[in-house]
Amino acid sequence: MSETLKNIISVIGITDIIDIAIVAFVIYKILGFIRETRALQLVKGLLILVIITVLSDRLNLYTLNWILLNTISLGVIALVIVFQPELRRALEYVGRSKFITPTFAQMDKEKVKAITAAIIKAVDFFSSNKVGALIIMERETLLNDIAETGTKIDAELSTELLGNIFHEGAPLHDGATIIRGDRVYAAGCVLPLSQSKTISKDLGTRHRAGIGITENSDAIAIIVSEETGIISMAVDGKLSRFLDLKTVEKTLLNVYLSQIPAEKGKVAFFDFIRRNRDAEK
Repeated sequence: MSETLKNIISVIGITDIIDIAIVAFVIYKILGFIRETRALQLVKGLLILVIITVLSDRLNLYTLNWILLNTISLGVIALVIVFQPELRRALEYVGRSKFITPTFAQMDKEKVKAITAAIIKAVDFFSSNKVGALIIMERETLLNDIAETGTKIDAELSTELLGNIFHEGAPLHDGATIIRGDRVYAAGCVLPLSQSKTISKDLGTRHRAGIGITENSDAIAIIVSEETGIISMAVDGKLSRFLDLKTVEKTLLNVYLSQIPAEKGKVAFFDFIRRNRDAEK
C-alpha cells in the first residue's frame, strides 16, 4: 500500500496539483452557488434519478433503465431551460470585473458622503410621508436592459430629483429608479418579479420587483412601502425589512466605498469609522 502511494506521489507534478486545485475550487464555487438558489432541490432530484438509473442497470430492469437513459439524454436540454435564471446569474457573476467601473473611479470621499446624504434624505421623506419608492443601486452588473424599459434620465443625483420622480401622480413614480454611480440613470423601469415561494403574501409587487432584480444581478434595492412607510432593502435575493435610516446609510457607504479606487477607499473608510466613534462618544 505504501509502495503504491509512493509511486502515485512520484508521478504527480506541480501542474497536476494546480490542475486539481483549480477543479476543486470550481466545484466548491458551483456547489456554493447551487446551495444559495432554488437549484438545490432540482439537483437533489437529478441525483436521485441518476442513482435509480444505476440501480436499474445493476438489477437488470431493462425497461426502466431504457426509459431513464433516454430521459437523461433529453434532460440536458431541459436543464438549460429549467436552470436558465441560475445559469444567467452564474455567467453574470463570472463576467463581473471591477476594472470596468469608470463612474466610481472618479468618486472620492466627499462625493460618497454627498450621494449617501441625498439618498437618505429622500428615503426619510418617503418613509415619513408614506410615499412608495423603489430605488436600485447599480453595482458591477450593468442594468442597461432594465433601463431600456423605462425613461433614461442620466442626471445628477439629488434629493429633489428623487422626490419629483416618486411624487404621487408623476409619470415615472410607479416604476423603479436606477442609480449608477453619482447619477440617476433611468426611472420608471420595469423589474423582473421574484418567483420565490418564501416571500410573504403581505408584500406587493414593489417588494417582489426589488427582490427579483437582486436575484438576477448584484444590485441593491431600497424599497419604501406606500401603505406603511416601512423601509426595506434587498440584497442577493434576500429582503430585510423594518430598517432604520442609520442601517441604510451604513449599507450605502459600504457599497460606494467598495467601488472606488483602493487609496481613496481607505481614506474614506477610516474617516467613516472615525466619525462613528466620535458620534458614539
